[in-house]
Amino acid sequence: MARPLRAAAELHAARRPGTAWLCLARRGNPALAARKVTSVSRQAWARRHGIVDAEGKPLKIHRSRIRTTHHAMRDKRTWTGSARANIDPNHTPAVEGGHYLSATTPAQRKAVEAIVEDAQHDLLRRAHPPTVLTDEDAAALAQDYPDVMATMELDDAALAELIGGQRDVFTAACGDQLSGLHGPKGKPCPARPWVCLLCPLAVFAPRHAANLLRLKAFFSRQWQQMPAAHFMAVFGPYATRIQQVLDRFDPVLLAEAAAHVRDKDDELPLRPEELTE
Repeated sequence: MARPLRAAAELHAARRPGTAWLCLARRGNPALAARKVTSVSRQAWARRHGIVDAEGKPLKIHRSRIRTTHHAMRDKRTWTGSARANIDPNHTPAVEGGHYLSATTPAQRKAVEAIVEDAQHDLLRRAHPPTVLTDEDAAALAQDYPDVMATMELDDAALAELIGGQRDVFTAACGDQLSGLHGPKGKPCPARPWVCLLCPLAVFAPRHAANLLRLKAFFSRQWQQMPAAHFMAVFGPYATRIQQVLDRFDPVLLAEAAAHVRDKDDELPLRPEELTE
């Protein structure tokens, strides 16, 4: 209906730019009008339809939030065969690619290539197996993970700090917090605690078992509060990886560490919006 209505109201809309919604001018009158949506008209619509907030007052409608929520819901669908494969669902993927991904200048082409390269590196990082030490021994790290040692390029002093705990973050020991892998290069990594689970610079040792169990408990609390699809989109890969890490530790060690876990938010460095209690 949108196209015929807009065609019929084209002249009227041209006289009043900025209008978005078409309606009958009044009951029984076939003339069309393109009224401008204002805060007054939104509140009148909410009162007319009895839409109220938690306090029973007319709901204040934020159009930007509605649009953001709509796009977020589309984002959570799988890529293949979903409407989110397109920016505009009325376009085919080929048209979308031609309109939004074709690079018209060398600078734009370089930016697009950088985005694609970043995404590919992220996929490789996620597929990389975790670096888990069953014994806090530098020799074991060098023997079991030669590729990791080559990637981190650690000297003897840095390796000693990594094994000795001087480079510990909440869930692991970090090969280089200034690498810029998850933030600006040369500045401390701003990643959330669970991001370390899929980071190639993270080394997990027995001393991290208690914090890993605290993080696993946090995932369990989030699972109980969040819709399943939302949880899998936000925490799913990390929840899978944390179990892979814990499975590498001695069950006796995990049992001892579990005795120190209270299953509370204050055991983790969380932001206010991440709290579950």
